[in-house]
Amino acid sequence: MNETSPGAKFRVFIVEDHLIFREQLSQLINQQTDMVAWGEADNVADSIAPLEREGADVVLLDITLKGPSGFDLLKELKTRRIEIPVLILTMHDELLYAERAVRAGARGYITKNESSAQVLTAIRQVATGQVYLTKRTASRICEILAGSASETRGVDKLTDRELEIFGLIGEGRGTREISCRLHLGISTVETYRARIKEKLNLDTASQLTHEAIQWRNQVPAENSA
Repeated sequence: MNETSPGAKFRVFIVEDHLIFREQLSQLINQQTDMVAWGEADNVADSIAPLEREGADVVLLDITLKGPSGFDLLKELKTRRIEIPVLILTMHDELLYAERAVRAGARGYITKNESSAQVLTAIRQVATGQVYLTKRTASRICEILAGSASETRGVDKLTDRELEIFGLIGEGRGTREISCRLHLGISTVETYRARIKEKLNLDTASQLTHEAIQWRNQVPAENSA
């Protein structure tokens, strides 16, 4: 993390593939007296150079991007030893993805369903060297790390991209919709689907859909912190 002198603003770099949401985030951040949105990108490749060259106090990162996912950026930052704290801000449910994000190097995880005030709190917390997780997510991760979580951990066999696609299947999204959302070819999505079926010992597309829906249904109905 870069040293921030008293009175200086936290520099936030935004990695988000939806232009309107990215602009809204920039406006929200620039309205604050203690932070500034100094850079942005919609993909992994365009994020690396400015972060490596100029640094930041916190990276605000979505999981789903154009091309490689946010997990790939986390890995790239670690490989290049770019030590900037990362806060995941995404639509993906925290109880399904936060553990993997933290293991990959993220310092915080918050969903886009939270209020603007809570997002700003999370940014400040991560920028000052703390970890931001909701209480239920922190408890869930502790259970998993302690080996006491009751759910089947078959999804641990999946790569980050496979898990992302598995989650979208569980939302009821078809191959074409997943292709558009992740900026992947239809044949590439089909290849991922085949790999997921193989890793989870599933024979048919209907079994894959059923398992994906069951996995998503592990998340409790309430979304309060």
